[in-house]
Amino acid sequence: MNLLANQIVIENVIQCKMRGKVAYQSHFPASIGIQLTYVKPYDMPGGKGYQRPVDLKRCEDFSAYLSKGEDALFTPILLNASANWEFVAYDKQRSSYGRLLCKGKASLMDGQHRMGGIQKYIKETHSDLNVPFLAFHSLDEDEEIKLFDTINTKAKGIGPSLSKFLRRDSDEISWIATQLMVRKESPFYNIGTIIGKRSKGRHVTLQNVYRTLHLLTADYRISSLARQEKLTIALAFYDTIRQTFLAEWSDYKEYRLTHIVCLDALSMVGHQILLNCMPVGKKHVDLAAIPKYIKKLSVDWSAQGPLRYLKGMSGSRTLASDLKEQMLPN
Repeated sequence: MNLLANQIVIENVIQCKMRGKVAYQSHFPASIGIQLTYVKPYDMPGGKGYQRPVDLKRCEDFSAYLSKGEDALFTPILLNASANWEFVAYDKQRSSYGRLLCKGKASLMDGQHRMGGIQKYIKETHSDLNVPFLAFHSLDEDEEIKLFDTINTKAKGIGPSLSKFLRRDSDEISWIATQLMVRKESPFYNIGTIIGKRSKGRHVTLQNVYRTLHLLTADYRISSLARQEKLTIALAFYDTIRQTFLAEWSDYKEYRLTHIVCLDALSMVGHQILLNCMPVGKKHVDLAAIPKYIKKLSVDWSAQGPLRYLKGMSGSRTLASDLKEQMLPN
């Protein structure tokens, strides 16, 4: 499984130590990396495998990401060379800089979907690209499994809220959601959290606001407006709700108004209200017309009231239907 028909040489390698383990850092062409690496499936004979079956969709997504060109950067893959790679320094003065003589394959500990996507990409584009790697000289099988387990269970992703924040310069809704979090005049300023970590008083995440904004701007006549205009509309809509229900907006524990199931419901009806507030033949929303719809609401928002059983998108749709009857009667 891990034998090479011919020795492969990797140039420009830096040798280092990590917690007493010898490791190598460099890169190789993707076409070479495919020959140099292999995966240990969880059901391999001997009981020392650990990798789950490859998810083809993730590979396809990564291949599509690579198609973006120079902006498609990615992190190094992690390998265990299992003593099959020999480091040779270029000279004594630079003892940690040299080449690797690869007599066998390295086990791919982290990065099988990246490599799968890379393989698909170079096959479809008839091109090649450099793949950065960090390779341990030799980990025994138990060390390898333990490290894989740590990477995939202990390490945590940045979360969807922070991800939206990081994309605020390239995604309009992320930018608007962020503005709703950081502007002092915003109704979300005192109850929102950008990083997604809820705390006392800050229970609405950036991801929550991002999702509800998509519902508010669902119609193309709204989504096609300039981002500054969409921000102004969102501020007006949600602040009108806050001003109409001041106590309910500020008390998450006792009332459900700012729970995402209710915010989503309000946004579902909200995009229809905004369309009603667009003068005939005009491409802007009359903000002064919004309050007349919100003030029609008569809802028991209490946590122990009739809304206490509402959950998920189905709950939002049910509530939206009731709200629509009050605000937009036939």
